[in-house]
Amino acid sequence: MTLAQASQGFLSPTGVEIAFLLVGLVTLGAALVTVTTRQLVHAALWLVVALGGLAVEYLLLTAEFIAWVQVLIYVGSVVVLLLFGLMLTKAPIGRSPDADSGNRWAALTVAAVAGVALVWVVMDAFRTTWIDLDGPAAGTTEVTGASLFRHWVLPFEALSVLLLAALVGAIVLSRKAKTDAVPAASGKEGAR
Repeated sequence: MTLAQASQGFLSPTGVEIAFLLVGLVTLGAALVTVTTRQLVHAALWLVVALGGLAVEYLLLTAEFIAWVQVLIYVGSVVVLLLFGLMLTKAPIGRSPDADSGNRWAALTVAAVAGVALVWVVMDAFRTTWIDLDGPAAGTTEVTGASLFRHWVLPFEALSVLLLAALVGAIVLSRKAKTDAVPAASGKEGAR
């Protein structure tokens, strides 16, 4: 252990750690606004901010490949798919009072318990682990690709099937709405 590592502690953060904390707070705030807003389009846009904040966190941890995958897959694809779903289902654009189910306190309790459990598990697992930001990059494309296709192939493929199912579902919903609208219009013309 070098002198720089020995002097590293909780009360002497570096610039990267301060930036990580600030970006984390912005990301947490955006995530809270995402789940508390009653405007669905605004929720989707705040989700972009939260997912972009996660990408910045990955960049600060020197995992550039994972950061750009986060931007391309989640910010680019999933949010666009969500916005297309909102447009295809003709969701209300403004405030939507029916977006609140009335179970706000139960949801808040479950979220708080899940958050505390997640923080406890992560802190317990990584209590003595320090990320060496000055050493060789651990998030390179070669290391990440080897790990992804050696250990995580099935979850990766399951996610792609899930995204395909969501896309097919959106197409089916939009086609069904068009076929329901056509007979009603032809019935009105026949009555004239």
